[in-house]
Amino acid sequence: MEVTLSSAASASTLKNANVSAISITQKLNTSILTWPSSTNPKVIHLYVPKNPVRRINTLLSLTRCSTKPDTNTNNETDQNSTPESNSNPEPQYPSTPISSNDSLPSNSLPSQSLSRGLVFDLGPSNSWDGKEIGSPVVKRFLSDEEERWYMWYHGNSSQNSGSADSIGLAVSSNGIHWERGVGPVSSSGDVGSVMKCGQDWWAFDTMSIRPGEVVVMSSSKVRASSAVYWLYYSGFSSEKVDYTDDDSLEFSLENPERFCLDNVNNGNVDKGKIFKSLPGLAMSQDGRHWARIEGEHHSGALFDVGSEREWDSLFIAGPRVVFHGNSDLRMYYHSFDVESGQFGIGIARSRDGIDWMKLGKIIGGGKISSFDEFGAINACVVRNKKDGRYLMAYEGVAAGGKRSIGLAVSPDGLKDWRRFQDEAVLEPPVKDGWDNKGVGSPCLVQMDGEVDEWRLYYRGVGNEGRTGIGMAISQGNDVSSFRRWTGFHL
Repeated sequence: MEVTLSSAASASTLKNANVSAISITQKLNTSILTWPSSTNPKVIHLYVPKNPVRRINTLLSLTRCSTKPDTNTNNETDQNSTPESNSNPEPQYPSTPISSNDSLPSNSLPSQSLSRGLVFDLGPSNSWDGKEIGSPVVKRFLSDEEERWYMWYHGNSSQNSGSADSIGLAVSSNGIHWERGVGPVSSSGDVGSVMKCGQDWWAFDTMSIRPGEVVVMSSSKVRASSAVYWLYYSGFSSEKVDYTDDDSLEFSLENPERFCLDNVNNGNVDKGKIFKSLPGLAMSQDGRHWARIEGEHHSGALFDVGSEREWDSLFIAGPRVVFHGNSDLRMYYHSFDVESGQFGIGIARSRDGIDWMKLGKIIGGGKISSFDEFGAINACVVRNKKDGRYLMAYEGVAAGGKRSIGLAVSPDGLKDWRRFQDEAVLEPPVKDGWDNKGVGSPCLVQMDGEVDEWRLYYRGVGNEGRTGIGMAISQGNDVSSFRRWTGFHL
């Protein structure tokens, strides 16, 4: 079967054209995703087999893809290609973009001494991300002419206290000063909210969505300057997980992505409640307009939780995917192991990025009284370009629930994971600060060129549950410690 999605005839119409929602009842396979050989690069053909049954619910703007194809671009934050917007090499932003530094009145921001490391604050009160932000997924694209940064993140609106989460996109020329939008995107050069929760009652992502990883994927059959963004994300439903705390934990076990938030669900936080989450997948040609890809699970998720006595029987969250090679993708995710009473990180493997096989837990709790005594969550795995080893930044959970960021390394990314050191590489400040209640959801970016260092983007939580996104920098290529960014040093 061949399904053809085509754009409007003229380029000016194409720029803002959306394709109405469609349903394709076949499986989409990476290895058979091809571009036509015709001269029109803005028409995509999806060649799909007859079995098994899959559905794709889409609202997709068909424009020329925003990056050149390279099957090895996953987690390669420094690339030899740069995102494109149609044929114009210059960035296309809204006519009145909002700078991250001007998102709030100055009197509502922390003082300079208390805002160390903060590079992305809450949006304006009337924006889609004015109440909460987090889960940064940051990608850097380089070319001979310019440098561009994309950040996908989740947000929540302060206009409606019961509103669900959305995923948004911000852009930057240096990874520090970001352009953002107050509402949904309207074109392939826009910034703002790009994906909302699922609307189908049976779906796994009706209550909340959080980005996990964005992978630039193509195949050997892809031609022309085109590729596809793959977004792996956590989807939460209203289904509560059946778990009875035996009082062995020193903190209330709940969804770790929502810790320290005091104003969820109209001010009534479901303390001790865990909402089921599962991994999902969506695709895009421009990083802004996404088509959900339904997996094997009846809810549309890629796969389900484990059986009753397996370590991941409660929920699956934080999917981070690494492209290791042709027909070899690895997903790192976290759950709570009821048997050990600790959070843990597991791994799954796939040939096509859609069908996954779990391989088990690779990291559990740390030493007694350590920063990750009660386990690890929200792993970000990057293949080090210098030595080929795999580096994992993760959010450690201490006794009492304190969150810090630690590192682990592995020679092949599959086994033999060991903690880089017993101490955290980034902790909440001892004194007051915008992130004094906890730091987590790390995202590593390896810098190349004149600056040989790592950047660590993270979500910080401060007083009254106020969230922001911060950045820390390594001491050169040494990842044993990070310091919060304090400004450019000339």
